[in-house]
Amino acid sequence: MSASPTPQVTPAPPAPVIFDLDGTLVDSEPNYYEAGRRLLAGYGVPDFSWEQHSRFIGIGTRETLEILSGEFGIDAPVEELLEGNNRTYLELARAHTAVFPEMRAFVERLSAAGHPMAVASGSSRSAIEAVLAGTGLDALLTTIVSAEEVAHGKPEPDVFLEAAGRLGVDPGDCVVLEDAAPGALAAHRAGMRCIAVPYVAATADDPAFLSAGLLFKGGQGEFTARAAYDWIGQPVRSSP
Repeated sequence: MSASPTPQVTPAPPAPVIFDLDGTLVDSEPNYYEAGRRLLAGYGVPDFSWEQHSRFIGIGTRETLEILSGEFGIDAPVEELLEGNNRTYLELARAHTAVFPEMRAFVERLSAAGHPMAVASGSSRSAIEAVLAGTGLDALLTTIVSAEEVAHGKPEPDVFLEAAGRLGVDPGDCVVLEDAAPGALAAHRAGMRCIAVPYVAATADDPAFLSAGLLFKGGQGEFTARAAYDWIGQPVRSSP
């Protein structure tokens, strides 16, 4: 009696991966802080501190400027503030933006394995394009979404859902890389798995991070491309 044929198991396709940009792929927050500090100084707001800036990490530039203009009583259109901020930021970004080494290794590993990838950021499209081009990541990350292109920025899920749509994939199949709590919350609301790599250590216990599938509480100093890649390859467990 012949043995029954062994059933063929079709491997799951490579999971789509969506990256936040600032603080996740690249260490651009110092440039954003300096651009904001110079902008506010020009409108009569001296001594804008890093601590004040850190409240807005993970929040889109437009939303940040709307809040700051209200707090400091700046009587200028948000579009004017946004244009000035972006102009200064782009000058700084083109001069130097550092890529986190393990993140670059992770992107390269995902690309080699055929994972669809995108960038979804609260930054302007021009800023995203400048940073990716200046770091050479534009060769591997060709699908990008700016919060300016959707109705709502993070913590709403719009940018991640738009990225999934442009990749032509199901949001539930996607994995998001995030450094800020609003972004991790946006990923959860989009129905996507999340790898959280907190940029600000003090936020590592935020509930939004605790709901992430994989949390590197030590931030970029703890993150490794191998650990993240191995986690993505694990079977997705369905909820009981």
